[in-house]
Amino acid sequence: MSSWQFAAFLMLGGSTLLLFIGMPVALTFLSVNIVGAWLYMGGEPGLVQLVRSSVSSVAAFSLTPIPLFVLMGEILFHTGLALKVIEGVERLISRVPGRLAVVAVVAGTVFSAISGSTIATTAMLGSLMLPVMLSRGYHPTIAAGPIMAIGAVDMLIPPSALTVLLGSLSGISISKLLLGGIVPGIILSVAFVLWIIVRVRISPHLAPPDPQAKVHQGWARWHLFFAYVLPTLSIFGVVVGALAAGFATPTECAALGAFATMLLAALYGVLHWEAVVKALKGTAAISGMILFIILGATTFAQLLSFSGASAGLVGMITEQGLSTSMIVVGMMLILIFLGVFVDQVSMMMITLPIFMPIVNKLGIDPVWFGVMFLICMQLGLLLPPHGLLLMTMRGVAPPSVSMAQIFMAVGPYVVMSLILLAAVFWLPAIATWLPAWL
Repeated sequence: MSSWQFAAFLMLGGSTLLLFIGMPVALTFLSVNIVGAWLYMGGEPGLVQLVRSSVSSVAAFSLTPIPLFVLMGEILFHTGLALKVIEGVERLISRVPGRLAVVAVVAGTVFSAISGSTIATTAMLGSLMLPVMLSRGYHPTIAAGPIMAIGAVDMLIPPSALTVLLGSLSGISISKLLLGGIVPGIILSVAFVLWIIVRVRISPHLAPPDPQAKVHQGWARWHLFFAYVLPTLSIFGVVVGALAAGFATPTECAALGAFATMLLAALYGVLHWEAVVKALKGTAAISGMILFIILGATTFAQLLSFSGASAGLVGMITEQGLSTSMIVVGMMLILIFLGVFVDQVSMMMITLPIFMPIVNKLGIDPVWFGVMFLICMQLGLLLPPHGLLLMTMRGVAPPSVSMAQIFMAVGPYVVMSLILLAAVFWLPAIATWLPAWL
């Protein structure tokens, strides 16, 4: 075994093994980095350099949008504005098969446009809407499935903390990546709504109509939409509009979004001190975890490169004589496979140091590749047995909902996500059209 092969085996194999046995992501990469720095960077001087690299990796200005995007979602949830948005959407949607499941998807899409956290969206919709659906006789699979599925779409529609992280670690333009996820995200949301309507039409017993459901008419029906939903969606307009027009960088857009969210909460009179403190605590916890992970990821990529493992693996793959399409398909299959076992950040850390040099060497469109990477990560959130949103749903669902029902509930949405991935592969314009046009 040559030196680069041993380095690749030690670092990639070691990190994968530690992740599989359940070691926290940040500690996994920190442990592997210490061993790698000692072996390949000359003992103690290597460890000193490791510390320097770690500090510079989290001091990067490009990472500033992450806490700001997370803060937007936290403010919405802790001030209660999110509840008003759900109520506004619910009044608009009436006489539709599987009405409450459709409301969950539409409300989730609105939250995706103003929240940077997939887990927060799923946890909130799950704790608020799942008990209501179950009490009205909805089958657990038709009740839980849309909530988890739309939580995953949060990753594609900006603002998204994980999209910023992917752009930062891969070197792909963050603004183009944020814009590239909009069209695929909206396509998935529409597909989910159509699926629920068709499924309930075929099997009405899954979501019986509620005779007690109040149907609002005239202004009463539209009042909450104009009072809460539209102003909240205007935050998305501010963030994406400034980004698309080139008036602001992703960091400035995130600051604008966070300011607009707090201003909106203040105008509604719900920006209380207690809500602000809870939102800031939640933001600090999530952002701290992400930054600790970035610290491990960046130095891990540097060590792979320094030891010759990156160059050796890239050379080995590109010399196989495979077509570019086959290599891209292979990379997507690896991501889907990893999604079954590890979380999204681990997927990025294990694969990006190897995948991005291949993407650059073969001249693959980085935005197209980045959006497919996002769809694979979104799939990973929903794949049994370890999908993060499956675990989140288990945490907020009543005991009457079994884990088997939660697994069954996501099946159709996983299939739709796979179809979208294939569509983006064959029609790259789905991902690249909007960033190119803007």
